[in-house]
Amino acid sequence: MDELTEPLTQGNRRALSRAITLIESTRPDHRARAVALMAELPRRQALRIGLSGTPGVGKSTFIEAFGKMLTAQGLKVAVLAVDPSSARSGGSILGDKTRMEELSRDPNAFIRPSPSRAELGGVARRTRETVRLCEAAGFDVVLIETVGVGQSETLVAEMSDLFILLLAPAGGDELQGVKRGIMEIADLILVNKADGDLRETALRTVADYAGALRLLRKRPYDPEGFPKALPVSAYTGEGLEKAWDNMTWLADWRRDHGHFVARRAEQARHWFLSELRAGLLARLERPEVRARLREVGDAVARGEGDPDSAAAQMLDWLDASDAGLQAHERRA
Repeated sequence: MDELTEPLTQGNRRALSRAITLIESTRPDHRARAVALMAELPRRQALRIGLSGTPGVGKSTFIEAFGKMLTAQGLKVAVLAVDPSSARSGGSILGDKTRMEELSRDPNAFIRPSPSRAELGGVARRTRETVRLCEAAGFDVVLIETVGVGQSETLVAEMSDLFILLLAPAGGDELQGVKRGIMEIADLILVNKADGDLRETALRTVADYAGALRLLRKRPYDPEGFPKALPVSAYTGEGLEKAWDNMTWLADWRRDHGHFVARRAEQARHWFLSELRAGLLARLERPEVRARLREVGDAVARGEGDPDSAAAQMLDWLDASDAGLQAHERRA
């Protein structure tokens, strides 16, 4: 058993942080240890909530207010915040703890920022495994804050039980809800900043989105009235309790009707295939393969063949190379 397993399952925060660092590492020896660690973890379930929204909508402020409300009820809350990485330098600011100052000091809360590292879909490469670690550590609710890039940010739905979209009052086209993509997978749309001078605007925005949601095709795992739009204020706390009540009611309804378990099973299948694709792509990083890729790519750039036929030849070469490698291993 890995030395991190026992303290992690007992809720040790330092062990949890070390385990997350381990699974985010790309070193081959670390990856082998991470896979073994994940296999040892007990099967515990937390309510996984994905949260997305455009930059400036107040995601961090909302998460702090929402998280403090949950910890006040005795729940343990983990926040996994994904920060965008620079396409030029590869670095990330990772400043979510500074934006959630009060929640970061709460003994029942755990905040872990991670870089996206150019991964598409608004989440980091190992966010799914990090969720499992937090569940094993005994957290009741895991909040996954995505990068906040817009319509393409749908991958978080493949690792969460509920997907919440946070919007600002009059933040754009009121009929954005009829578009496919991120709106189609939302379980709740929360219009933030519903206070002060913006309150009436927020209520009109909620009504606009509620009308737009009725135009979408009904999903088989939704009860009557869902998905829905609600007003909230992270500043005053108004609407947070109602939003939480709707989240728990929807999660309970899905459990009672078998959708919760079925959804988790489909997510497991999705991530199996995703990990398989990643492993196949990793084979292209072998030195002999990279050399062959450069050679074929240079030939295509010189006009000595078209991309389609060159790709087909490269695949044939990979098949022959793998077959030769397997034969060598059998003889050894």
